[in-house]
Amino acid sequence: MDLLSIVLVAVGLSMDCLAVAIAGSISMQTISFRQLLRISFAFGLFQFGMLVGGWYAGQAVVEKVESYDHWVAFGLLLLVGGRMIWESFESEGKQHKARDITKGLALLTLAIATSIDSLGVGLSLAFVESRIWLAAIIVGCVAFLITGAGFFAGRRIGTWLGRWADLVGGLVLIGIGVRIILEHLL
Repeated sequence: MDLLSIVLVAVGLSMDCLAVAIAGSISMQTISFRQLLRISFAFGLFQFGMLVGGWYAGQAVVEKVESYDHWVAFGLLLLVGGRMIWESFESEGKQHKARDITKGLALLTLAIATSIDSLGVGLSLAFVESRIWLAAIIVGCVAFLITGAGFFAGRRIGTWLGRWADLVGGLVLIGIGVRIILEHLL
């Protein structure tokens, strides 16, 4: 696999990171450089790790996971998105306290959900005898950069959306989960 193909795969794998970063940051009142680095690093690291894990997992393991990986991603995104939607209605009339998706369980959940596809891609790269370490480094770096851009852009969009930001962000996350399910079922 040539370098251009690896970069294009990396960009494709990073689109979920972009959408989740935008959706997660639109409801945040402020963002810090530390938060931006934390989410970008986590998403990039998980993309890298899942790609390498897929490479080493082998055909038998991936065949077992492949039958339900989309359901796991959907469930995680539904959980986080549903909570954001719930909080958007719960906080009507109250002082809005944005959820920080760059910490704890929320960060871990989203990093896993956005990188599950990398597992399968890692396996497929083994069949084309690609250099896994170069590919994984490129995928991780691209995910890092795209997540950071999305997180920064989401904050700007959140200012425009105002109090509807949590609702929109939650719906986007659930929409990503539905898209993952539809891609695997259709």
